[in-house]
Amino acid sequence: MSVLKIKDVSKIFPNATRAVDSFSLEVADGELVCLLGPSGSGKSTLLRMVGGFETPSAGLMTIDGEDITRVPPERRPTGMVFQSHALWTHMNVFKNLAFGLKLRKVAPAEIKRRVEAVLELVGLGGYGNRHVTQLSGGQQQRVALARSLVLEPKILLLDEPFASLDQHLRERLREEVRDIQQRVGITTLFVTHGQDEALSMADRIVVMRDGKTEQIDRPDVVYREPRTPFVAGFIGTMNLLEGDVRNGMFSRGAYATPLPVSDGPAILAIRPEALDLSSAAGEGHGKVHRVTDFGTHGLVDLALGDGSRVKAMVDHPDMFRAGQAVTLSPRAIAAYRDGTLIHRTAAAGAATTVQQALVDA
Repeated sequence: MSVLKIKDVSKIFPNATRAVDSFSLEVADGELVCLLGPSGSGKSTLLRMVGGFETPSAGLMTIDGEDITRVPPERRPTGMVFQSHALWTHMNVFKNLAFGLKLRKVAPAEIKRRVEAVLELVGLGGYGNRHVTQLSGGQQQRVALARSLVLEPKILLLDEPFASLDQHLRERLREEVRDIQQRVGITTLFVTHGQDEALSMADRIVVMRDGKTEQIDRPDVVYREPRTPFVAGFIGTMNLLEGDVRNGMFSRGAYATPLPVSDGPAILAIRPEALDLSSAAGEGHGKVHRVTDFGTHGLVDLALGDGSRVKAMVDHPDMFRAGQAVTLSPRAIAAYRDGTLIHRTAAAGAATTVQQALVDA
């Protein structure tokens, strides 16, 4: 059993920058948790503190109840995979993997057994004598993963390991890494700024902003039930309309929809897949600006009367054309005020998957 606990951890750099602010998280045994956020949100700094490459300014970190807050990296039961692979190019694959085991004075026969076993695990059986310069980017990343796993760490740390790879290779590798993580059952903390990676790989997602937690939930909950306007706008494509509520009606320019909350300003959030369009005889709520056909669905870019833009996902993009007047009918909405969720209406029987909705994200 390997459980990582982070309690009220902060990191303040010498220039007074507060990179992480009183952050707490518990990662369960065998769980894969993703730290997701924009650049500067503190996710990589937090991961480096768990790995021992940065020292917290305050707080406590434990693995299976043992305090590791100020334990040096080489003495922690963690394995870290970096974005840049960080492989030794003057060594072949076998020596790259065996190096850490030799430092731990593992017997040569055991080194050979563990290296060969982990190469099979990552799909590189028989590659031990290859020099890393002879490998593709994807193969090098698998070697980097194998180098961490061969040390049999309790906690695996992944710092944007696919960022330097092309899209198709990223998609294939993230599936492979998730499969390996589940087979091994290793507790994993994963950093990315890619929404698709977080949604497809994680058991839970931690959305970070300015060193703090915005939301911690399962991927489907983060996507469908964002708690703050930031999460709503950061995960996937979201239409965010600022307007006013009067007598139970939200209005923004010519667009209005019922919203059963008290009077005052509000931000209305509508996913493109939850926004129905219909042709309008008059001016409608807005006009079609552009239609993009993705084959499986279409994305209609709309310009409302006040100049604001929204997107709608449609099954038949051929039914819409630039300049066409349309009316909007949301099937699911969320509303926020002062950064807090004040109302949510879920769509019944929505068929669009999260991955389909991310195509244009």
